[in-house]
Amino acid sequence: MPVFEWRSIMPVPVDELFAYHARPGAFERLAPPWQRLRILEQRGGMRNGGRVVFKVYAGPVGKRWVAEMGGYIEGRQFIDRQVEGPFASWEHTHRFLPGVDDGTSEMLDHVEYSLPAGRLTDFIGEGAARKQLERLFQFRHARTRADLERHAVWADRPRLRVAISGASGLIGSSLAVYLTTAGHEVVRLVRREAAGPGEVSWDPAAGRLDSADLAGVDAVVNLAGVSISSLWTAGRRKAILSSRVQATGTLVAAFQKMETPPQVFVSASAVGAYGSRGGEALTELAELGDGYLADVCRAWEAAAAPAADGGVRVVNPRFGIVMSGAGGALAKMLPAFKSGLGTRLGDGHQWFSWVDLDDLLAAVEWAVHDDELSGAVNVTAPEPVTNLEFTKTLGHVLRRPAALAAPRLAVAKALGGMGREMFLASQRAVPARLKQRGFRFSFPELEPALRHELGR
Repeated sequence: MPVFEWRSIMPVPVDELFAYHARPGAFERLAPPWQRLRILEQRGGMRNGGRVVFKVYAGPVGKRWVAEMGGYIEGRQFIDRQVEGPFASWEHTHRFLPGVDDGTSEMLDHVEYSLPAGRLTDFIGEGAARKQLERLFQFRHARTRADLERHAVWADRPRLRVAISGASGLIGSSLAVYLTTAGHEVVRLVRREAAGPGEVSWDPAAGRLDSADLAGVDAVVNLAGVSISSLWTAGRRKAILSSRVQATGTLVAAFQKMETPPQVFVSASAVGAYGSRGGEALTELAELGDGYLADVCRAWEAAAAPAADGGVRVVNPRFGIVMSGAGGALAKMLPAFKSGLGTRLGDGHQWFSWVDLDDLLAAVEWAVHDDELSGAVNVTAPEPVTNLEFTKTLGHVLRRPAALAAPRLAVAKALGGMGREMFLASQRAVPARLKQRGFRFSFPELEPALRHELGR
């Protein structure tokens, strides 16, 4: 039976390393973004008798995996065993060991497994299986280390109760588990009936949110809004704007009715606020631009501003294009690039302000905690690239040619305003305020970010 081990030194005491894995959301947080995974059932945590049922996908086909927990030793170990799934057998022992000093620890993953059909496939397929396990555990250990380092910045602050709107989207769902693994309590705002104490029901289109349901909330992160990635029909344009303004206004109205409102309101915006500005370096001091997206961002940020009148610190993170292997813009590009059809848009000289999802999550965490931060904050990598550089880099990471070009007129004609503002506009946004406050990006450059997200 093949055996695989991966170990790393972690920058925190062993009790904190263990606690990170024991907190809600750890399973989701450590799932690699390139591996589509859907949780069907989760109960009992990692203690003996705990159970996780999920589907893992290879293309459109999902394989059910049932894991049961055992071998639990408080502060030191737990084991997950496959009772149903893609392997003939799988036993994964998670060990957490004290480091050489009180400030470090060691994380050891020990896996004993057998491939389907037993010894023959173990012999033939062990090399390929080991390569995939190395890819998986290298990612898990890197994300664990980075999360622990980020959370340690705020370790002396009280744990918070954080409400998130738009919690079912890529950023919102990722932020929820990022915060819970830091020890915070997350309340999700949902448009259906609340399923339990971790949810609050609201209807932003109707302006309905009971302010009593936000009692005890320390921070609110507003990510609600219709996706901009579908074709911009007249109806879609109206929905993009109204969904953002209505959701933000509904939250602010609820704050104004509260005796003790949240301390901070992190209400999203985007670098589209700057319009198309060529090669100009755009800090937060730059004037807002022209165009549909700039108008949406202007109205979006204005809807959040009245919260400050009630003593709430308001932060408007202007997000760049989010890089994540789990969804969003990058995931939409991958099929074409993997097929060798990677294409620059226009002449490719337009600037592309991007940010790795993990850095975005850390920036939101920073905005929640940093009492001196308010107003507009560019959440973009410090090294933006042109569309041509992006196209070449993604092709290089995927080891595929990316030499095609879509003429500017063709993009504009096919997609109209959406094409001009989303794919041909040039925004060279730089995160001046985050850097001034001491924030450190884990992925300032594009290629390492893509390799992290895609497991390459």
